[in-house]
Amino acid sequence: MKIKSLSLKNFKRFTDLTLQDIPDNAKLVLLIGSNGSGKSSVFDGLQVISDLVHRTQIAGSRSFTFSGGKEYLYYHKKPGLLEIDLNFTDGGDINCVFAGINNGKVTANKDFKINLFYGRSAVRYLPRITRTTIGQAIDINQDSDRPEYFIDEDKRFENDIDLLIKEVVEKIFAGINTDSNRQLEEVKLFLDKINEAFPRIFGTENGTKLSFRRFIPPAEGNPSRLMFDKGISQINYDLLSAGEKEVVNLLFNLFVRNRYFNDTIYFLDEIDTHLNTKLQYALIQEIVENWIPDNCQLWTASHSLGFIDYANDYEYGCVIDFDDLDFDKPQILIPKPKDDFEIFELAVSKTFIDKVVQGRKIIFAENTDTPLYNDLALENVLFFIANDKMDVFHKAKNHHHHGLIDRDYLADEEIADLKTDYPYIYILPYYSIENLLFHPDNLEEYCSTAGLNFNKEDYKQALTKIKNEEKDYLLTGIIQARSGYPFYKENEHTKKLKTFRENHKAIVDLIRSNEFEEFYKVFPAKDYGRKLIEQINFSRNSLAKTNWFKSQIEKLIK
Repeated sequence: MKIKSLSLKNFKRFTDLTLQDIPDNAKLVLLIGSNGSGKSSVFDGLQVISDLVHRTQIAGSRSFTFSGGKEYLYYHKKPGLLEIDLNFTDGGDINCVFAGINNGKVTANKDFKINLFYGRSAVRYLPRITRTTIGQAIDINQDSDRPEYFIDEDKRFENDIDLLIKEVVEKIFAGINTDSNRQLEEVKLFLDKINEAFPRIFGTENGTKLSFRRFIPPAEGNPSRLMFDKGISQINYDLLSAGEKEVVNLLFNLFVRNRYFNDTIYFLDEIDTHLNTKLQYALIQEIVENWIPDNCQLWTASHSLGFIDYANDYEYGCVIDFDDLDFDKPQILIPKPKDDFEIFELAVSKTFIDKVVQGRKIIFAENTDTPLYNDLALENVLFFIANDKMDVFHKAKNHHHHGLIDRDYLADEEIADLKTDYPYIYILPYYSIENLLFHPDNLEEYCSTAGLNFNKEDYKQALTKIKNEEKDYLLTGIIQARSGYPFYKENEHTKKLKTFRENHKAIVDLIRSNEFEEFYKVFPAKDYGRKLIEQINFSRNSLAKTNWFKSQIEKLIK
């Protein structure tokens, strides 16, 4: 089960918040923002929906009217209607409306399982095990031991230990009584899963290597003990570091619970507590890729660099930014682009980033072009995503770094002037990155390496023919396109702006030329040359791996 959008109205700190456009394949949804920005309030909303799904399913109905009671009054931002609406990628929908303390209703457009949600609050740290008995009455499928509120202490870890010890003891005796190894194999499965995870998180160096050895049930008034090997020593859980306890808490809990919560929205708050950056990355990777089923979705909140870094690297991860927003006003939030420079500033200060990348050049680039530039692995150069030409321009200017933009409809003399007036902006030599990728010199190298036939002169003639057929249509859009460029809009450049806007005739002359290297500078190859390229067996990524393409970018930014 995966969420596509979530709306919270008059809920806690939100007047009207909508999270939307979450990709259908998103397995990780990371909420980022500074402390107090509202991330955990979203989890409160999921907790309320979880409670009401339980009520509805117990009642056996898709629609359930209830007397809210004081427990739901807590969530109202101010007196009046409170509403939560949730949409899933499979078309499912859940709507919760609270008109007052004694007037609430939840409706769903399909049947949902009772274990649709599983959440854990940040208040779950267990410094030492204290329970001296086992055998607590817990219905995991009903999640009967969850806290009443998301801010309440989560004591499920000791229940997990209780359940595991009880299960292990039962399986051992069942194996002995039936003379079968099957029960003991199930015990070994747990040990293997935990001990395969620990090295991936903590590493294999003797100083950090951790492995789980055994349970010791409570006896003679002493609590249960979990024994671990660390280095050459065997130590009890109570002597682990805070970060190690956090990892043990989470993994034990997931092992016990996700056998029942296997088509579920998981929402786990602050799972990066007590962990350094390297462990943060390793932990979230381990949980997402090895402990959460693929048909489930994990929501978590953080402002840690490790989590942000992983969410950017992970193909099915997305990041939603809550920072610096006025939630007294309606807000619509969508996932941020990958490698957005601003989300890294939430984890560490701009000053710190500058120190970390000292000696390296930061360049903002236009949206989907950025990964192609980073794949070039240019020495001491990092590319960060911006939304478009305007965003590149302002990010480079405001952050005092560089920007790389498409040429679009710019004349040679204009580019020379812009390099003087805006020295932090690099401009591609052709209309767009596709003009470089589809350039005959680049295609010639690619086809030669791939063993494909390619006639450069025939290709150039075909492009020239396409250009002449589309010439009149191209000319009609030049003025409008240039009016949206960010240049010369500062007060000190007023005179230059007027000249710039009147200089479209130079672009017309380039378009009308039949000299390939003249018109190709301002020819939208991504729109009009793609049919020719599709005849060649290529991918955009493969065309960006040639020496020719790399040399063009190196020459541009040196």
